[in-house]
Amino acid sequence: EKEQEYTDKFANPYQAAQYGYIDDVIEPRNTRFRICRGLAQLATKRQNLPAKKHGCMPM
Repeated sequence: EKEQEYTDKFANPYQAAQYGYIDDVIEPRNTRFRICRGLAQLATKRQNLPAKKHGCMPM
């Protein structure tokens, strides 16, 4: 009884999304599309690293 109550309350992806634990609930048929779209967006990403503040000085 308690186990089922816990499962109903916490083992639900929509509850997790409501609490902000996950960003989105994806339907299984849309998974491939979402992954491909995300990888395509990352393919053109340019990584801007900040300039180093201090060089390596010999001691």
